[in-house]
Amino acid sequence: MRLTKQTNYAVRMLMYCAANGEKLSRIPEIAKAYGVSELFLFKILQPLTKAGLVETVRGRNGGVRLPKPASEISLFDVVKVTEDSFAMAECFEAGEIDCPLVDSCGLNTALRKALNAFFEVLQGYSIDDLVKARPQINFLLGLDETAQVRTSAA
Repeated sequence: MRLTKQTNYAVRMLMYCAANGEKLSRIPEIAKAYGVSELFLFKILQPLTKAGLVETVRGRNGGVRLPKPASEISLFDVVKVTEDSFAMAECFEAGEIDCPLVDSCGLNTALRKALNAFFEVLQGYSIDDLVKARPQINFLLGLDETAQVRTSAA
């Protein structure tokens, strides 16, 4: 299984907002920090906002922020919003299936257990866990005010 770039950058966007604390984060700043297009981040922003994982503030000084503590947003919350399908094999998909073993196959059971274990692990990690795991995250993302002052002076 491979997660999409959309999921990867959705998690990164939430990490950026968590690291930025109560301040509003602007999409151009997030895009610059991760080296990704603003358009791509705006595309990701829509489902995150709809799911209540990000709050947007409009206007000249607007931006995005987390609507609740980062400790209350699990990786599973993000993945279930940004991934289209978790079909690991044909038998996971709805519709007509060609396999004659579909109702009695051990593979289907094993894959379903594996997927459930994957979801359980994701539920055990929050955005806050990811941010706290990187003590220098503010510096790495350009959020460290002393780093910004040094960059401005140069």
